[in-house]
Amino acid sequence: MGGRPRARDARRGGGPGLGARLLVAQALVLGAGALTSWVVATAVGPSIFRTHVRMSGVAHSAAESEHVNEAFATALLISLVVALLTSAVLALAVTWYFTRRTQRSIAQVTTAATEIAHGNYGLRIPAPSLGREFDTLAETFNELAHRLDNVETIRRRMLGDLAHEMRTPLATLDAHIEALEDGVRELDQPTLDVLHASSHRLGRLAEDITAVTLAQEGAIQIRSVATAPRQLTAAAVRAAGDRYTSKGVILTEDVTTDVQVNVDSERMAQILGNLLDNALRHTPSGAEVRLSARSIGNVVAFVVADTGAGIAPEHLPYLFYRFYRVDTARSRDRGGSGIGLTVTKALVQAHGGRISAESGGPGHGATFTVTLPAVTS
Repeated sequence: MGGRPRARDARRGGGPGLGARLLVAQALVLGAGALTSWVVATAVGPSIFRTHVRMSGVAHSAAESEHVNEAFATALLISLVVALLTSAVLALAVTWYFTRRTQRSIAQVTTAATEIAHGNYGLRIPAPSLGREFDTLAETFNELAHRLDNVETIRRRMLGDLAHEMRTPLATLDAHIEALEDGVRELDQPTLDVLHASSHRLGRLAEDITAVTLAQEGAIQIRSVATAPRQLTAAAVRAAGDRYTSKGVILTEDVTTDVQVNVDSERMAQILGNLLDNALRHTPSGAEVRLSARSIGNVVAFVVADTGAGIAPEHLPYLFYRFYRVDTARSRDRGGSGIGLTVTKALVQAHGGRISAESGGPGHGATFTVTLPAVTS
């Protein structure tokens, strides 16, 4: 309750506002200009006038000369005062107009920033049309608000999904322990398997969160060694082979390059393993997943393409966010923690590479591409 009044008080305090300061500054400039004009005109003007009168060759008496000089001085004074006052009024009017527009635009940004600071990320400000700089400021501000809105949405979803991910294995553990205490169940092998699976799920979730945090902070050590792509893909296919066979999904390998890449073999196995597991979860029995590697310019691309559930276009930009889920293709029931792709992206970036995702839409499969710098001789 006290945050907003303090913010408004802070905006009101601190002396005169921008508009008043600009008007005072303009008035000082006009005053200095008027004083300078007056000094120059009174010091130089009469002398020049008298010189021209003498050069005209018209004789004047002393009284006539004095009258002419007084007439010139009076005309000069009146003209100078009228000109300076008119210029001052026009300059101050123009300054006031642009100051008001500028002040209004800055006030909009200030108010919007205060609202965003209090969680209203949906607020946007219009372009003030005061020049390219102000329009760019408005666009940048709106983009910042948009990104903060997305981050807040992801954060809320992340907390909800994290709570769900923990709740399920914890509930399973609690139910079985209570059943053991009440004598409803015996500590046999099936019960132990359920307990181990639930504890393993919690442990995997903790490991994934730790891994992505360390990777994104640059705290994971990458021990890179020049390695042939075929060696990496073959190891990944061997590791995932049994899981694919048990589900009846065909896993094929296609390597068309011998150009080496500098990678940490263990981390690269984790990257390809995560991508293959992700494809397996969303590919039905009898369908195919292809792991390929090829050279593209000065990079080597590792591609995991499936013919599974596919991804809607609006979800593609957010696939690598923590705990982000595509409801139709990444359900909790399929066993994913929602953080595997985030870990994968962080590890790829730690290798100096990039990862991207493409899909033709629901029902048209998905393709994940990892590009790593090639070893140059």
